[in-house]
Amino acid sequence: MLGYLDSIVEDTEHHLNRSKKDRIFLPGVLYPTDKINDEESIDNVLPHRYLQWRVQIPPEHVEGGEDATEEAWAWSTNAVCQVGFGIELRKSAHAERRCDENHICLDPSQFERVRIVSFGKASTAMARSVAEVLSLSNVNIDGVVITKDGHATDDEKNLLSGYNIRVREASHPIPCERSVSSAEEIMEVASSSDSRTLLIACISGGGSALFCLPRGDLTLNDLMETNARLLESGAPIQKMNIIRKRLEMGKGGLLATAAYPATTLGLVLSDIVGDPLDLIASGPTVPDESSFEEAWSILREYGMGPGGSHELPPAVIDVIREGNAAEKALDNSVIHPAFKLVDDKARRTSETVLVGNNRAAVLAAAEEAEKLGYSPAILGTRFDGEASCVGGSLVAMADHLCNKDTMYPIAATPAALISGGETIVNLPQNCKGRGGRNQELALAAALKMNEMNLKGCCLASIGTDGTDGPTDAAGAIVDSKTVDDDVSRSSALKALSDHDSYDFLNERGCLVMTGPTGTNVADVCITLIR
Repeated sequence: MLGYLDSIVEDTEHHLNRSKKDRIFLPGVLYPTDKINDEESIDNVLPHRYLQWRVQIPPEHVEGGEDATEEAWAWSTNAVCQVGFGIELRKSAHAERRCDENHICLDPSQFERVRIVSFGKASTAMARSVAEVLSLSNVNIDGVVITKDGHATDDEKNLLSGYNIRVREASHPIPCERSVSSAEEIMEVASSSDSRTLLIACISGGGSALFCLPRGDLTLNDLMETNARLLESGAPIQKMNIIRKRLEMGKGGLLATAAYPATTLGLVLSDIVGDPLDLIASGPTVPDESSFEEAWSILREYGMGPGGSHELPPAVIDVIREGNAAEKALDNSVIHPAFKLVDDKARRTSETVLVGNNRAAVLAAAEEAEKLGYSPAILGTRFDGEASCVGGSLVAMADHLCNKDTMYPIAATPAALISGGETIVNLPQNCKGRGGRNQELALAAALKMNEMNLKGCCLASIGTDGTDGPTDAAGAIVDSKTVDDDVSRSSALKALSDHDSYDFLNERGCLVMTGPTGTNVADVCITLIR
C-alpha cells in the first residue's frame, strides 16, 4: 500500500486508475513481511493468511535451554508486533507456572482436554494458529468457531475440522438465526467443561454480532433491530457494547462464568480505541465493569430511549430500565470465583490477554514508510469522532507540511502521517447510501484537498479486516485528482451528504479491495506528503 501511495504522490498528475493488484498490500499488517521482497509481485503474497504473533521461542529464551526447545512454543506480540504483551502455552519439564502483568504460562498437559471457542472476523485464523501449537502437546482438542460469512478459507475449514473444531458462519454487523444457534453451541462447550478443561477463547472485533444469544424473553428480532438502531445512532463501539452486554448471554464475562470451574484463557485481538478488554466483542471472558445505569444514560444520550429518533424496541428499553432500578439494590462487590485469584495467587481461573492491536499496525506502517524514504510521524492510535471531520483535519495537517516555510513541522518532507483508530458515521434513519467510515473519511479528504488546492499529497484510509461498513471494500485511496473540477466537486458533496461514498469512489477507481484479511485491529490512515 505504501509503495503504491508513494508512486501516486510522486506524480501529482496521476489519475487513480488502478488494477486490483495495485491496491491490496498493507505491509507488515495484512501479509507476512518475511515473504515479501522487491522482486516479488503482490499476487504471490495474497494466499498467505496469518497472525504475526505466533513464533517459536529461541533456545536461549527457554528455561532448560536447548533440551526444552521442542517442547516450548509461544505466541508473542512483543517479538513481532511490539505490542508489549506475550503469552505462552508451555509443555516443558523445566517450566514453572508463573504469571505477571504481561506474561502467562500454562502447561496443556495438566488438562484432560483443551477446548477452543473463537468468534470475530479473525476467528478462523486465530483458532487455526492456536490449534496448530496445541497439537504439538498431544492434547485432546475440540471446539467451535463463528466467523463472518465469507471470512473462512476452505483450507482453514478443513484444517480446523481435523482438530475437531466446527466452523460456523453468520452475518455481520446484524446478527441472524445462525448467530444464535452458533452462540448456543459455544455456550454448550463452555458449560459442559470441568476443572480438568482448558477453554481458550479467541476473540476479535465483530464478535459481538457473531456471538449473539438473547437474554431472558428478548428475541433475535429485538437484537437485530437494536443493532440496526445502534449503528444508525453514531454511538462509538464502546457504548454500543455496554448496551449489548445487558441484553445477551455470554457477554460481560458470562462465557467465563459458564465455563467455571474450567480454566479459561482469553486471547484478544483489539479493534477498539484504547484496547478495553471488557468491551472488545463485549468482554465475554472479562468481568463487566459497566452498569445498567450507564446503559440507560447512553440510550438517552443517543436518542435510543422512548420517543427518541433511534428508539430501541420496547422490550429492550424495558430490560434496561428495569435492570437500572434493580441494580441499585444489589451488592456489586461480589466477585465470581472465575475472576478471583486461585490459591497460589499466581493467576485467576479466567485470564484474558491482549495479543494484537492497532498500535502494531501503525508501527508496521511507520517502519515501511521509513524504508521508502519518508519521515514517519505517528499521530496516535486513538482517532475517533465523525469520519468526515477527521478526514478534513488530516488534510489540513498535510497542507501545513506542504508549505516549505512552515515553522516547527511535525515531520520533515517527504513525510508520512500515520494514524489509527475507529471513526464513526452518523446515519439518518432509512439511509440508502452505501459506504463505510474509511470511505467517508477518504471522500471528505478528497474534497478538502480540492478546496485547498493541495498537490503532492495522497491519503489512504483502510479497515484492517478488509471490510469497511456493509461493502466489499476495505477503504479508499484519494489524491488531488479525485475531485478536480466543479462537476466532480458537486457530485462528491452530494455523495458525502447522502453517505454514498462507495459509488462515487468506485467510479474513480479509488476503492481498496483486499477481501477478508484474517485479522481485525481497527483502521489505519496514511497520508503521504512530498
